[in-house]
Amino acid sequence: MVFIWDYDIDELKKTESGRILILERMINYGPGKEKIKLADVKKYWDRLNLSPLAYRLFELLIWGKYTSSPKIKSLYWKV
Repeated sequence: MVFIWDYDIDELKKTESGRILILERMINYGPGKEKIKLADVKKYWDRLNLSPLAYRLFELLIWGKYTSSPKIKSLYWKV
C-alpha cells in the first residue's frame, strides 16, 4: 500500500473522497507494491488533482491522445 502517514488508510477507503486521495497519492508518489487500477483512474479522472504535465502524460497513456489544452507545456519549458 502507498505510504500515507497523515491519515488512517482504513478510514479513507470507506469514503469516495478518501479513495480519490489514495489514488492521487499512488500516482504522485508511487504505488508501492500494489498496482494502480486503470478502471479507478478512469472512474475518478475528472476529480484527480494532478500536475499539468502528469495529467497530459496520463491522457496520452490511457486514451492515446491529448484532450487538455497544449498551452500548459509553456509553463515548464520552451519548445
